[in-house]
Amino acid sequence: MQTKTLSLHHIIKEATIKKDKTPVLFMFHGYGSDENDLFSFATELQEELCIISVRAPYPMQPYGNAWYAIHFDNNQGKFSDDKQAIESRDKIAIFIDEAIAAYDLDATNVTLLGFSQGTILSYSVALTYPEKIKNVIALSGYLNEEIIGPNYKDKDFSNLDIYCSHGSVDQVIPIEWARQAPVKLATIGIKTTLHEFPVGHGVAPQNFYQLKEWLSKRI
Repeated sequence: MQTKTLSLHHIIKEATIKKDKTPVLFMFHGYGSDENDLFSFATELQEELCIISVRAPYPMQPYGNAWYAIHFDNNQGKFSDDKQAIESRDKIAIFIDEAIAAYDLDATNVTLLGFSQGTILSYSVALTYPEKIKNVIALSGYLNEEIIGPNYKDKDFSNLDIYCSHGSVDQVIPIEWARQAPVKLATIGIKTTLHEFPVGHGVAPQNFYQLKEWLSKRI
């Protein structure tokens, strides 16, 4: 399948098992990485899926990309640019619609797979636009309520499933932050648990096999 010019740069692996309607999985990489990072998972995932790995819109120096800036301030410490994150959230939502139309994909069977900063954005997109998303695979990230759309708790999340996992010795995002996601999600009727693995800021092989099995029941 030829990659088309859309609002966000991306690479694509088309489904090798064809269905009447093709489900799609969008990948969102972490801070300082690019669209090739998570794409290494693509050949191991379900063949019914069209997989689209997206490059974040803000280039970094000397290389890599970000969904939003992370600032370092002597007084405030490390903090995220939430305004930029909200802009990326909405860029992703627009891109999802573009890609579904451009590649003739099933708009009712959309999965987001994020890692780290890509997970933070995936949570934000799914909870702001739950009508667009069926599944979220949230790896090594946390839920930032500051970048979710207003009044999001009033929306219908009955069709949304979320898988969360984290490394128990993650040195980048504390596991305590990740543990808050299932607690907050339960308040809006989304039941999930955090799967913890004895690794740092990465995806253990058993983590990958577990998320793959989880996804196989939902596409």
